[in-house]
Amino acid sequence: MSTSLDHTHDPHARSWVAAANDDSCEFPLQNLPLCVFRPAPDAAMRPGIGIGDQVLDLGQAAALGLFEALPERVAHVLTCPRLNELFALGREAMATLRHSAWTLLEAGYARQSEVPLQPLAKVQFGLPCDVGDYTDFFSSLNHAMNTFRLFRPGQVFLPNFKHLPIAYHGRASSIVVSGTPVPRPIGQTRPTPEVSPELGPSRKVDFEVELGFYVGAGNALGRRIALDDAEAHLVGVSILNDWSARDFQAWESQPLGPFSSKNFSSSVSPWVVTLDALAPFRAPLAPRSSDDPAPLGYLHSTANESSGAFDIRIETLLQTETMRMRGEPPVCISRAAFARDAWWTPAQMVTHHTVNGCNLRPGDLLGSGTISGPEEGTQGSILELTFGGSRPIQLPGGESRAFVEDGDEVTLVAWCERPGYRRIGLGSCAGRIQPTSEN
Repeated sequence: MSTSLDHTHDPHARSWVAAANDDSCEFPLQNLPLCVFRPAPDAAMRPGIGIGDQVLDLGQAAALGLFEALPERVAHVLTCPRLNELFALGREAMATLRHSAWTLLEAGYARQSEVPLQPLAKVQFGLPCDVGDYTDFFSSLNHAMNTFRLFRPGQVFLPNFKHLPIAYHGRASSIVVSGTPVPRPIGQTRPTPEVSPELGPSRKVDFEVELGFYVGAGNALGRRIALDDAEAHLVGVSILNDWSARDFQAWESQPLGPFSSKNFSSSVSPWVVTLDALAPFRAPLAPRSSDDPAPLGYLHSTANESSGAFDIRIETLLQTETMRMRGEPPVCISRAAFARDAWWTPAQMVTHHTVNGCNLRPGDLLGSGTISGPEEGTQGSILELTFGGSRPIQLPGGESRAFVEDGDEVTLVAWCERPGYRRIGLGSCAGRIQPTSEN
């Protein structure tokens, strides 16, 4: 588990891309998040790196010979339309690319006029990876307790949550990039045992505030990944909104868990912030009480306990169609914090995922599960914020929301900040609910 800092984290370092030096910039020289983009509608997708208000075309930079110290095997994959091949090379190759890009973009670079940049505002972004498999974890105790009380009132909270990272396998085919419309799903509900099930549009569409961790170098089938080696198999993190239909979920989730309530759409940010960029923002998980069980040996290490989490802050913004027509900005309805609100670290998720010999592959996505805090206004879903819809959120202009309605746009924004380091952003992840599709 690497906690090393180097010159790329120097808070005083500046870029010759002027916008990157603004204190409010999400993508300063210290960040350099990865993405895939196309500069024109008819162009092919290609890998890029965000810097200020620009994106660096990695493949073109390599073709121009600007990455002099970059190994050929790394330069070769920079022409691919997705990041899977780059991720497969592992953390060392990712770090080499980060250092090479940092050199190109640092103030004083001699060949500035040759560096191929495109304005962020004029390009189209795509999914960073072809996601082969998507695993959604259940890593926030606050969320687990809140939803259990709502879905299973009067029952005893299951003890397994505090012993192992619980997860289910989601549908990778319906993961969409930020900005993709989300049609309201149709499914089966049964509000009470006294009525028959019925088919219809979900009345309880919800968002879930999550982070998505991408797998880099995978593992062979049958080979477990030890906890202190787990982060070597992760390359970076994106913002993730795992949309949910709570009325479908309440009816279908026993005994096998969610199905149609979760597989209709999951929105992900186009940006992948590398674990190397996150090095200054490592943090311990919130301390456990003396009554909580200690993790089994394979899920415990001193390094993971002291610095296995990341201090990532996430805000949820909601803008209704009426607000948009009036020209009113989105309103913040929730603030979460991963290190404060998560029970399990990304490394523990990887280790438990593979303890039975399961093989992970480059580009696989591990969702953190909904990140909810302990106080009002820190819950990571509208289900929790409104207590199952019984206490609607009051919005500007007299509107209220019990669940997400047609025309509502939910945007998740995330960032890291800590005294002595440059603030870096994870970008945003937005999705707007559309009326039920007739197809």
